[in-house]
Amino acid sequence: MRRREFITLVGGVAIALPLTASAQRPKKLYRIGMLERTSPVINAVNLDGFRRGLRELGYIEGQPMR
Repeated sequence: MRRREFITLVGGVAIALPLTASAQRPKKLYRIGMLERTSPVINAVNLDGFRRGLRELGYIEGQPMR
């Protein structure tokens, strides 16, 4: 193999590798929370309503959004 062909081959591989690696990025994970001043036992009705509202919007507890 000639020197010029070798340099072209190595340069092409060096350019192609970062492009294939960047396509494998995971989706960003968002977190939703609720701050309360009372215990979850006392405020269970509001907490259940919050969870129900999120489920109606398509958010499922413990699963990433699709």
